[in-house]
Amino acid sequence: METDEIWRYVDSERAALADLLSGLSPSEWETPSVCPGWTVRDVAAHVISSPQARAWPVVTGMIRTRGDFNRFIFEEARRAGAQYSGEEIVAQYRQFAGSRKHPLGTTPVDPLLDVLVHTQDIANPLGREHRMPPDAARAAAERIWTKSFPFKARKRLAGLKLIASDIDWTVGDGQEIHGPIEALLLLVSGRKTSKLSGAGISRL
Repeated sequence: METDEIWRYVDSERAALADLLSGLSPSEWETPSVCPGWTVRDVAAHVISSPQARAWPVVTGMIRTRGDFNRFIFEEARRAGAQYSGEEIVAQYRQFAGSRKHPLGTTPVDPLLDVLVHTQDIANPLGREHRMPPDAARAAAERIWTKSFPFKARKRLAGLKLIASDIDWTVGDGQEIHGPIEALLLLVSGRKTSKLSGAGISRL
């Protein structure tokens, strides 16, 4: 997928998430998300932190957490969630609409997979539905599959062959797991989903 098309998907998916967030009640903002230890507010703040990331705070944060990337991300999301109200977080989505900035060491696909996966982390516990664009989900799934850190998808799913049922995408080797590409994206990112079938399901 061309870079311009990736960013168009980032723009549209962030806008869709902002629309979802703008209609939440105070209690919904505090709902536990799919991400352990994060509320809906924490996840929403994390997604829009990408265009705001600066190199020096990241470096100092990694030093503070002794190089533990997952801990750094967890703490930063909790901090941002505590710092901003829901209205302020939605305003950040509007403010950074169209931004092409992304954290040092990442590619444009990383903000895309971030917003696609985390939108589901927010929507599912709230009983909302947001369908992923299949082409965008495929690009995100491919990025996770080929990028060992931090998802470790190839190691976690060794011995399984993932086959998308709605778009041309197949990875891995072994017992087959079939499903729509958005379900496979959730799988490779470490989420649970019921929209899968095949002999390999028992291995999950």
